[in-house]
Amino acid sequence: MKTALVTGGSRGIGKAISLSLGKSFNVVVGYSSSKDSAEEVVEDIVKSGGTATAIQIDVKSSESIEKAFVTIEEEFDGVDVLVNNAGITKDSLLMRMSEADFDSVMSINMKSVFNMTKAVTGPMLKAKAGSIINMSSVVGIKGNAGQTNYAASKAAINGFTKSIALELGSRNIRCNAIAPGFIETEMTEALESDTIRQWRDQIPLKRGGNAEDIANTTLFLASDLSTYITGQVINVCGGMLT
Repeated sequence: MKTALVTGGSRGIGKAISLSLGKSFNVVVGYSSSKDSAEEVVEDIVKSGGTATAIQIDVKSSESIEKAFVTIEEEFDGVDVLVNNAGITKDSLLMRMSEADFDSVMSINMKSVFNMTKAVTGPMLKAKAGSIINMSSVVGIKGNAGQTNYAASKAAINGFTKSIALELGSRNIRCNAIAPGFIETEMTEALESDTIRQWRDQIPLKRGGNAEDIANTTLFLASDLSTYITGQVINVCGGMLT
């Protein structure tokens, strides 16, 4: 069975992705600090008949990533699918945004994709196969006031995805991005009901998406059903972008 590594795989969209992939792949649930949550995801996958393990990874640290890949190689003989899902937000209008908040969002959201993809490229080149899936956002395409750092990081992921697809396509390695729209998770529960209603009213399907919508798209891109798809940014947004 092939192995998938999901960064930020212990909560929200990452958790849904891990659980979905657990039906068809060995899953490595990557986490930064949420060890208990990651181990709960592993337990759920195992209870469903799958195989999984949780590994702490500091996606900003090449040393931490290298150590994680050694462990994965020993346990699962490498990574066939990489899902770069780790990400944060530190929202503010540009004139109030600190340089530290800009740098931290770019580092975790974008540089982590560089670090993780670089780490997996060698083994995938050797295997002449692989699927890399990067989590972007519609904000990286249309922008959003108060999220210049987040939007910039996601727009960078889109360009990175297309470039990697061109670099690695001849070796049967695919690279795609998923751009979620308004996805209702634990984070959105803190929003005012009027704010949520305004978001829904902008969406042709008149509802927010859920984490499973993103997980299903990830499973498709990880599977052999998408072997002729690479270099794409797939909007999963209910028609928000047309």
